Amino acid sequence: MKVLVYSAKDFEIPFIEKANIRKHKLIFTKKALSSETAMMAVGFEAISIFSADEAWVTTIEKLKDFGVKYITLRSVGYDNVNLRAASRLNIKVANVPAYSPNAIAEHSVALLLTLNRKLIESNSRVKRHNFNLNNLVGFDLNGKTVGIIGTGKIGTVMTKIMHGFGCQLLGYDIEENEDLTKLYNLRYTTIQDLCERADIISIHVPLTTETHQLINKDLISEMKNGVIIINTARGSVVNTEDIIDGLKKGKIGSLGIDVYENEKGLFFNDHSQEIPNDDLFIQLNAFPNVLITGHHAFLTNEALTNIAETTIYNLDCWASSKDTENELTEINKSLQN
Repeated sequence: MKVLVYSAKDFEIPFIEKANIRKHKLIFTKKALSSETAMMAVGFEAISIFSADEAWVTTIEKLKDFGVKYITLRSVGYDNVNLRAASRLNIKVANVPAYSPNAIAEHSVALLLTLNRKLIESNSRVKRHNFNLNNLVGFDLNGKTVGIIGTGKIGTVMTKIMHGFGCQLLGYDIEENEDLTKLYNLRYTTIQDLCERADIISIHVPLTTETHQLINKDLISEMKNGVIIINTARGSVVNTEDIIDGLKKGKIGSLGIDVYENEKGLFFNDHSQEIPNDDLFIQLNAFPNVLITGHHAFLTNEALTNIAETTIYNLDCWASSKDTENELTEINKSLQN
């Protein structure tokens, strides 16, 4: 099968090539899929896209006209694909449903520990041979209340890790995981109660119509003063303007994010020679108590291997006229653009 791999990153290409073993003819491009770049797919039976690519109605229609039959995502989330349009035009779409929950959860913990123990400031001082300890005080995680919003695969790993730190655990999800309550004493509650009681809130929900800007000024106003918020899910799960307001007022003590609601066109690119045309991001990045990583929580050898192998597996199934269990056949409740 001839496949065009959009948004190909240097770090992932070796993993994809190793998984492929020359079974499919892969052509890599660093350009992202959009209505403007869809024409590049002329002559390709399948394409592979990343989370920053755009496959909305117009783009899907163009891909159909150009002969594309299959779209395989190198991500779990698929809010960037209009499944309704794809289904109507008989274009099959599949994702990587679980490449490494450990990678994401562990990155969440890394953000939390770095913020709490002020590691960046401490290291910066040491680089300047300044060993003054003023304003570097953190707190023990043991005994603190951690609210985990979303207890799916990633949230489950986060629960295990925070239980190991001796935290009290609150959970919020539309489906409760009884194993988490039995093994780790996680107690499910309402989103309001979680926000009122948690010292730390970690977000692990997909982006849906229900979770879009779930964390807003109303919930923030109910949170403890000085709460730490960690988001490695999707940027649009939080209202960035409300988050900034919470930071200014001191309601939010620290913020650690690997995702940002306006990250498209910003993340995964080098803007070091320019100032981003994004006032919200500039404001966020200026706070000393905000730690931002550029959507790289997934960036481990294990995750990249799983992503590549599942991507090739999806292509293998389609090339053999078989269905893949990773196929996205329902619109579900994801945001459709």
